Amino acid sequence: MSISRRAFISSMIATGFLSKAAIAEQFPINMKQEQDVEYPFRMRGIDYETSEPAGTIVIDPHKCFLYHILGGGKATRYGVSVGKATHAWVGEVTINRMAEWPVWVPAPYHLEQIPSLIKWKDGMPGGPDNPLGARAMYLYKGEVDTVNRIHGGAKPEWIGKKATAGCISLLNVDVVHLYAQVQVGTRVVMLG
Repeated sequence: MSISRRAFISSMIATGFLSKAAIAEQFPINMKQEQDVEYPFRMRGIDYETSEPAGTIVIDPHKCFLYHILGGGKATRYGVSVGKATHAWVGEVTINRMAEWPVWVPAPYHLEQIPSLIKWKDGMPGGPDNPLGARAMYLYKGEVDTVNRIHGGAKPEWIGKKATAGCISLLNVDVVHLYAQVQVGTRVVMLG
């Protein structure tokens, strides 16, 4: 008995081996990349007591975790890479823009540290080699772009470390999941 492609894909989605998001992606995402991340830093639902309302994102840069608050003492926890000490920040910001497979424009400090990035001063198109990865959530303080992002593109060995220039970086598979849960206007709290 042969099985149709549609039936095969439907069964893969139903059993959790494939997500609908993976099928619709413009570029391939390694859905098994999380297996290369240390177990404590893999995405999971957890108990998390906080006074923050449901929908808020809380980032703990010391533990390298991002929490998406679900309410009722629950959160989804993601392992992340955060800013090195010289590029760390604290406080509250808001997601004012969201993009799939975003264009990356190097910040002035990127160009200062790596002059060869000048070729991307007008932007690197979205794709598998783009530092922002599959999704980006642009963080603003009021109407001012902080130049920091919550984005994909992290390599498994970066998760749980202070390795970025100030952004919060997740695996592409995790950032796609988070991106589907939030919206423009979402409040983001970086703990001190």
